[in-house]
Amino acid sequence: MESELKTFDSKENEPLQAVHESSSKDDRPLLKSDSNANSPKVSGVEELEELEKKYAAYVRKDVYGTMGRGELPLVEKLLLGFAAVTLVPIRVVVSISILLIYYLICRICTISIAPTRDEEQEDYAHMGGWRRSVVVQCGRFLSRALLFTLGFYWISEANRNTDTAEILTSENEGKEQSEEPERPGAIISNHVSYLDILYHMSSSFPSFVAKRSVAKLPLVGLISKCLGCVYVQRESKASDFKGVSGVVTERVKEAHQNESAPQMMLFPEGTTTNGDYLLPFKTGAFLSKVPILPVILRYPYRRFSPAWDSISGVRHVILLLCQFVNYIEVTRLPVYYPSQEEKDDPKLYAHNVRKLMASEGGLTMSDIGLAEKRIYHAALNGNNRLPSVLHQKDD
Repeated sequence: MESELKTFDSKENEPLQAVHESSSKDDRPLLKSDSNANSPKVSGVEELEELEKKYAAYVRKDVYGTMGRGELPLVEKLLLGFAAVTLVPIRVVVSISILLIYYLICRICTISIAPTRDEEQEDYAHMGGWRRSVVVQCGRFLSRALLFTLGFYWISEANRNTDTAEILTSENEGKEQSEEPERPGAIISNHVSYLDILYHMSSSFPSFVAKRSVAKLPLVGLISKCLGCVYVQRESKASDFKGVSGVVTERVKEAHQNESAPQMMLFPEGTTTNGDYLLPFKTGAFLSKVPILPVILRYPYRRFSPAWDSISGVRHVILLLCQFVNYIEVTRLPVYYPSQEEKDDPKLYAHNVRKLMASEGGLTMSDIGLAEKRIYHAALNGNNRLPSVLHQKDD
């Protein structure tokens, strides 16, 4: 589930036009699927290497290779086959049961109360009393149960001390840290997989930014409304963006001032990576000028990477279910208090938080974004009609 609070500038599209002009001279796709084989055919090793260097943030590095269709050793094939007939059916049944149970809980807790409606937003984020307590506590427990079912038996969590953060941010002159701890209005996290959402639900049960279509999905739609999701439409016009950005800013400020209000969980990169990189941050998460809590997620792996980068959703879910054990490493940084200069300049605020997260998480800062991800996916699928790719819906 990818969040996006800001559209791309025309300047960002200029290099894409140049790529399209060069590609028109040679209609051969860099990668194309062979109908008689599972693995993609490469038109040239050098071309593939160049492609992977350019879009390194989205390149898969596990044993399953590009798009999860690489040639597997015999041992891996045997493990997949064994898991497919033993482990996968159990996990599917248990996962669906957990989802149904939580849906019923949400349905019961929302009986006889109307959702909050405001500018095409509809949610139950402000329900109170026993209803809110049941939704939150059950949501956290069942989210962790679902992660356990998917093979995340242990979650490594670490809290970085304040001294480390102060050293890394000492170059921000004039920064004034509050003597009294303030509640962060939002949790800021790198985005690696849809699994990120399950972890954050089990940890703090915040509200998310989600595509508007999520609200209409069976079962998940009601759950997302109980989470208090803010719905966006990627293809919407600038006027709609301003409305969504305003809703997010208000929610973040409310969470900062009101202990009972749900915090916002924001992925300022706007899309997922392979987990080794940190993309440029959108400024929508930093317009509220309030403190935020940075959280870094990593997914160590031996065979299959849980990162949702250049692999299809269905293939990703199947291979994830076939892994006997999966891992998550979580690093929570101290609450980040913006200086007055950062409050006046959201771009500076976003840049400094991104720099801190990259340093603390050992992540490489990359300058590419969602548009480049679409180009990379199009090339892998043998589609060199780049202008049309940029306007396609996301995975």
